[in-house]
Amino acid sequence: MTSRLLTTEDVAARFRTSPVTVRYWRHAGIGPAGVKVGRRVLYEEVECDRWWEAKRSAALTVS
Repeated sequence: MTSRLLTTEDVAARFRTSPVTVRYWRHAGIGPAGVKVGRRVLYEEVECDRWWEAKRSAALTVS
């Protein structure tokens, strides 16, 4: 299975936040799962989609 790989900056742009926030999410374990490749962290686009849908579903359940 091939998936588009996103950088921290790509993920930040996608969710309209800063790269620092995405790094914090990863550190705290509350963001999309990333994989460290050398000195970079890459995120699978499908993983970002899954994470977003889980957050969205949880928000709709609470409302």
